[in-house]
Amino acid sequence: MSNNEKKVVAVLAIGSTSIRLVVAAIASEGQWQVLDKAGKPITLGRDVFTSGQVSRESLLECLSVLQHCKELLAGWGIAETDAHVLATSALRAARNRDVFVDRVRLATGFRISIVEGIEENRLIYLAVRFALKEDFPQFWKDNTMIIDIGGGATEIMLLERGTMAAAHSLRLGTLLIEQQSRLAVGPAWAQRYLEESIRNTAEFLSAEMNLAHIRSFVGVGSDTRIAAFLIGTELNEHCRIIPRDTFMAFVQQVRHYTIETCVQQLHIAYAEAEGFVPGLLLYKQFLEQTQAVQVVVPDVSIREGLLVDLALGVDSALQEEFFSQIIASAANLGRKYHYDEAHNRHVANLCLFLFDILSHDHGMNRRERMMLEVAALLHDIGMFISGRSHHKHGQYIVVNSEIFGLRRDELEIIANVIRYHRSAPPAEADIDYIALQREDRNLVLKMASILRVADALDRGHTQQIRLLSVERKSETIVLHTAGHRDLSLELIGLEEKADLFQDVFGYKVLLA
Repeated sequence: MSNNEKKVVAVLAIGSTSIRLVVAAIASEGQWQVLDKAGKPITLGRDVFTSGQVSRESLLECLSVLQHCKELLAGWGIAETDAHVLATSALRAARNRDVFVDRVRLATGFRISIVEGIEENRLIYLAVRFALKEDFPQFWKDNTMIIDIGGGATEIMLLERGTMAAAHSLRLGTLLIEQQSRLAVGPAWAQRYLEESIRNTAEFLSAEMNLAHIRSFVGVGSDTRIAAFLIGTELNEHCRIIPRDTFMAFVQQVRHYTIETCVQQLHIAYAEAEGFVPGLLLYKQFLEQTQAVQVVVPDVSIREGLLVDLALGVDSALQEEFFSQIIASAANLGRKYHYDEAHNRHVANLCLFLFDILSHDHGMNRRERMMLEVAALLHDIGMFISGRSHHKHGQYIVVNSEIFGLRRDELEIIANVIRYHRSAPPAEADIDYIALQREDRNLVLKMASILRVADALDRGHTQQIRLLSVERKSETIVLHTAGHRDLSLELIGLEEKADLFQDVFGYKVLLA
């Protein structure tokens, strides 16, 4: 990397127990190099998970640390626009997070981005993918669990032979476990609470993938990094591996260590020692649910994930890989609710055909194409509850689910598209639709109108129609299909559902 091609950036992560900073030089060819690191323990998580909000003392503590970070960045000559500040589970859960964000902005100039759990998963996936490189091919071949246990949340991804099966952000962390354990009577009750928490979580996850079929276990987080440094072997400069038996024996050895013992015997900092044993116990409980023979520990976090994101920029190959992972995650959600996969995939393919043909009419981009595909894949998911009003049931399921790679605002758009794939178009009384931004409401109308036409073309759920071409006329669009068959059902479907398309795009839809 030549100096004139480097751009120096900083990533700060405000977590439950610490604020950590990494300064890196990013090169134009998508590489980056760490120049400096710093970290300071904070009590933010203990405040939030006890009282529900950030106390005055914690706010002042965080401001002091962030002021120090600002001075450090000034020494590197880093502009405010090149300082990326992320906050995770503690600030997500704080009732007064908006006040905290505003105070930080006024005092330091830093603009905090509160990362949703599912976005945290995406950044962790990026970091893990970077750290493993080509040195751990099992990641792409085996069923894999990626797990990051923090102070206030646990991020989990399940991959089936390299393809995303599920992604979840769970309210389960070392500080929460510690808080609940204080209410328990004796260590036996604390252990029982821990085991029951993991058992309930494992049952929930097993609905999406049988955890006993998992062969690769990737542990991301400071607790596993410390353990890997103490007992692991190097896979590459960014990753270490601990054999399963070695990890289990180590956890058994330290499980009764006090914080002071961890500091004295393991030579780790007091702040890291506070959650070390609870964290390892959580990893051990999850590992026991799997058949993994080793714990893979990348020396990365969401900070490195964001650096990878910044370094790659708009990498078309990586973007397409992510879109395929999002679609895989959506399809797995559909299977969880026993959707008609053949029908939904056929409707999705028809949507994509219409989207591509009509690109100059709708003006939507590649990511919005992916969102339409997700909506089409899941448009009938509400049938799991009832066929009657299944569009409303589908909206409810999707907006209350997690799909890897999709932000909350994108899920809300997709849920609204599902809501309007049948029945009446949006009305002024529809609160969930009216609550969207104007641009997002327009997206819903465009996507829903295309989905309604595609769904009408497979009204019988027989997947008989294959579109060949679209012919534009002054006021009509004629859809030409392959073969010669009775199209009575499809014509009835278009008569019922193509009205929104005509209102949005100005074309009446005809079937040749």
